[in-house]
Amino acid sequence: MADILLSVDVRERTGTGGARQTRREGRIPGILYGGELGNVPISLKTNEVHKALNDGDFIAQTVTIEHKGEKQLVLTRDIQYHPVSDLPMHVDLYRVDADQMIEVEVAVRFINEEESPGLKRGGVLNIVRHELALLCPAGSIPDAIEIDLTGYEIGDSAHISSVELPKGVTSAITDRDVTIVTVVGSRAAISEAEEAAAEEAAAEAAAAEAEAAGEGEDSEGGEE
Repeated sequence: MADILLSVDVRERTGTGGARQTRREGRIPGILYGGELGNVPISLKTNEVHKALNDGDFIAQTVTIEHKGEKQLVLTRDIQYHPVSDLPMHVDLYRVDADQMIEVEVAVRFINEEESPGLKRGGVLNIVRHELALLCPAGSIPDAIEIDLTGYEIGDSAHISSVELPKGVTSAITDRDVTIVTVVGSRAAISEAEEAAAEEAAAEAAAAEAEAAGEGEDSEGGEE
């Protein structure tokens, strides 16, 4: 995870009018909440938020904010976007401690697809979950959880119980063994197999007919 530092100011005006004024000043309004300090209306530099979003380590991740030299670890809880321009309009940040256990959604990354015999034979990945709900320390949220597909055959699947999670990280879903991905036969591969099976069956039928015909000729010759 990239180290992101955002400069924040405390907003004097709140409500819709205060938010509009903040945006006119070239900043993005937000709320800082959680912990014992209560909710604090803040504003963030637009360019810093855009950069954090482009880096891909801002949503549902921890970042550090700084106000007058004091730093605080926070979790990005929500970002509201403009319905037309799709630009960020409001940000919700939640105070956390580095060792605090929090629930987050972490992306799944698949590696070594070329080492999967099932995929080599025409199988395809049926991805059940692109993200995993995990409990982990706020200060060490993993960038992604890797699933090694080496050796996977058609019909094989990966469950959360078979994945080696980072130290201190556990699944947030405890009532079942979550399925992440399965390797299934593609329609083309299935069609090929069906066609091959049909050809083989036809060949076997033809051979059986030929054998029957041969036996018939032998019988006729014996009668003479």
